[in-house]
Amino acid sequence: MFWIIVAILTAAVAVVLMYPLMRKAEVLEATESGEVAVYKDQIAELERERKGGLISDSEAEYARAEIGRRLLAADAKSSTKLDKPARVQSSHKFASAFVTVLLPAFGLCLYLLTGSPEKPDMPLEARLANPGNNMSLLIAKAERHLAENPDDGAGWDILAPIYFRTMRLGDAELAYRNAIRIQGPSSDRLIGLGETLVAANDGIVTEDARSAFEEGLRLDATNPRARFYVGLAYEQAGRKQEALATFEGLVKDSKSDSPWLPLVNEHIAALKQDNGPTVDRAQTQTQGQAQSQDSEQLGNPSAEDIANAQSMNTEERQAMILGMVESLDARLQENPDNFEGWMRLVRSYAMLKNETKAQEALKTGLKSFPVQGEQGKQLVALAKELGLSLEGVSQ
Repeated sequence: MFWIIVAILTAAVAVVLMYPLMRKAEVLEATESGEVAVYKDQIAELERERKGGLISDSEAEYARAEIGRRLLAADAKSSTKLDKPARVQSSHKFASAFVTVLLPAFGLCLYLLTGSPEKPDMPLEARLANPGNNMSLLIAKAERHLAENPDDGAGWDILAPIYFRTMRLGDAELAYRNAIRIQGPSSDRLIGLGETLVAANDGIVTEDARSAFEEGLRLDATNPRARFYVGLAYEQAGRKQEALATFEGLVKDSKSDSPWLPLVNEHIAALKQDNGPTVDRAQTQTQGQAQSQDSEQLGNPSAEDIANAQSMNTEERQAMILGMVESLDARLQENPDNFEGWMRLVRSYAMLKNETKAQEALKTGLKSFPVQGEQGKQLVALAKELGLSLEGVSQ
């Protein structure tokens, strides 16, 4: 039965491939004979019109000469094509032989050499038992195992990064959390969870992600991935000095050929461009007291706030952050000449995904710092970076 089906399919393919060759000759022949027939009909019609007195003899002779010229040209073209039948026929014969004989024979020989016509289909169970390098089967096998053994922490630990690489971010988060719950926190698991949360939120380091990175750093203070994402969290929150210090520390502790250095240096350059010339560590320490005095005005958390946040859960930290942002908003309404405060407020509302409040803060800030000025341009640039609408803002 197998070979009968193969023969039928081969014949069907041969007919499909041969049809254009046969059809081309038929169309060519029909086109040429039809052209000659049209000219002959025109000559007959011209003779009837002359006999009926519709045209004069001189006009009839002139028209007959023109039609005759076209008829002779059509006959000459037909004769020219008829002079080459052997070559065309030979080409068609070669194509026919290739399609009907050589191509099926080549395919059959290839299948007999590389195929397994006598081997039965392998059921799914057998394929899962021997997945080879098939990633889909490997994942399916692991998922089946974990469905039967949900407390296998090692299985979740192996499957989580695979989910992440295949961009199944929801499954990756669940796998990382299960691995942490069963096997306990480790630097790699916590950082993997943080990276999954960042990817799921389009590159934004959320509070959950930042907590995972910070906890991972407590377990491994030298991990460059965690240090980078903590610096990125500071940068996205508008804490530029802390972000700059984190990135510069990462560069200092990294080897010169570390693959992450170009990206880290890009962030350092952007932060220095925003802040102007940066100061060294000694200057930073001497200016620490002055910066702490300005902290409340800019809406930065105090040391006491940071200490209290360590013992809070996610919802409590979120509520604390929202309260600090609203407090900054209220202070800016009373003292609108605080440019850094408006920059922080716009970014904070955007990070909290409150686009309406971010738009209101942007428009209010631009009243004190018009867009024509340098500070107003920085506010507009920040809005573009955060994806805020600039409708109603004159540029």
